[in-house]
Order: sequence, then structure tokens, then C-alpha cells
Amino acid sequence: MKNKLFKIVTGLGLLIIFLSGCSTESEEKDNYEAIMENGKIIMGLDDTFAPMGYKDSNGEIVGFDIDLAKEIGKRMDVEFEFQTIDWALKETELNGGNIDVIWNGYTITEERKEKVLFSSPYLDNSQLIIVLEDSEINKKSDLKNRTVAAQQSSSAVDAVMADESNIIETFKNGEIVQYPSNNDVFNDLASGRSDAIVVDETLGRYYMKQNKDVDYRVLDEDFGQEEYAIGLRKSDVKLKEAIDENLADIKEDGTYDKIYAKWFAE
Repeated sequence: MKNKLFKIVTGLGLLIIFLSGCSTESEEKDNYEAIMENGKIIMGLDDTFAPMGYKDSNGEIVGFDIDLAKEIGKRMDVEFEFQTIDWALKETELNGGNIDVIWNGYTITEERKEKVLFSSPYLDNSQLIIVLEDSEINKKSDLKNRTVAAQQSSSAVDAVMADESNIIETFKNGEIVQYPSNNDVFNDLASGRSDAIVVDETLGRYYMKQNKDVDYRVLDEDFGQEEYAIGLRKSDVKLKEAIDENLADIKEDGTYDKIYAKWFAE
């Protein structure tokens, strides 16, 4: 009986090891060939992140990243499918196979490098501090005991957290108030619930230009410079190489400049 039980337990153990090995092999598979055969790349985005990728008044997904993706898709002979995701779960969606790339003003950070494979950088950015025009806040040190808001799981939060002066400890309640979208963040400032907000420069300047009914002011100080890139599964090296090659071509032949001018004319 003991020998029989031992064989059963041993057999189950070997089965678990075998299945674990299969799972790891699947997760580490380069999906380039399958994607090219299917002719589709699923792109995860936050559809409120103007002007990078957002839903316009007609319900259509548009933006700088969208135009760039469409151009690369045309050159790779694949179609990009734009899928709205919960931005707080973006890496989970990617590594779970629900999307193939994260491409929506996605900032390169050391923490994210541990989870995803980044393409070559394609756009510079910074993290602005924005207040209302009549605010008494003029510099970072004026944020002491103030309510500061940013988008949940965004690079804005990462930038504040990484500040060498540990400035977050001086904020009201020692925290950043976080909202699901940057629209919520701006609304919080406009309503007076927050004293200041931290947002990507690309989004912040575009939003203020489109919403001139509120008087905003950008502080001279910010929370640092950064770069946007496309996030891929670490196993998808061939897909990264194909995207990088086409990004380089688009920059070299002037197509990138035309797309840039369309969305960042000023």
C-alpha cells in the first residue's frame, strides 16, 4: 500500500513539474510568427490619454500614437486593433496575452523594465506640476500640506515617488490622491478638491489648450524628464526588432515629422 501510494505521489509530482515546464515554455514563446500569420497586433491603451490615444467626440480612437501605429502596421502588413484597458492593469493585460503591446504615452521606468521589453524611445516627455492661475503655489516646496493628485499607476506617480527629497511626505496626509483617468485628475483641480496635479507634459498642454474655460498655470519646476516607448512581452524580441526598424524608417523618411506636426503643431 505504501509503495502504491508512493508511486501515485511521485507520479503527481512529475506531472506538476511537466505542466509547469509547459506553462513556462508557453509564456516565454516569441509570438512574432503567430502575430504576422494572424495579421493583427492588439494594442492596449487608456482611451482618455489625449493627444496620444483617446476617444474623440465621434467615439473613434485617434491620436499621435494611433497614427504612428497605423503607419507601422501598414509597413509591416498587419492591422493594429485598439483595445481600451484599465491602465492600472496594463502589464497584467500584456503578460496575460490579452494585448500584444502597451502603446499610449508609456514611459520607460526602471520598475517597468522588470516587467516588459521596451522598444526604442520615440518621444521625449516631462512631468508637469499644474495649478489654477490664482493659486499661491509657485514652486515645488509650496506643495507642503497641499492636496496633490495624479493618475493611478501612472509615470506621474512614479516620478513623484522617485523624487530625491521625498517630497511626497510633505503632501497632505503624506500621499498622492490617485484617480483612474487624467480627466478625473484635471476635474479634481478645476473643482478645487486638489491644490495641484502632476501630469505628462504631452497630455497636460493638450488638455489645457482644449479646455480654455479654466485658467491653469504650469510651474517652472517639474518632476523630471522621461521618454515614451512601446511595451512588449519580454519574449517578443522579433516583434520589438520589427517595430524598431520601422520606427527608424519613419523618422528617416520624414513621415514621423508629419505625424508629429499634426498633433503637436504648437
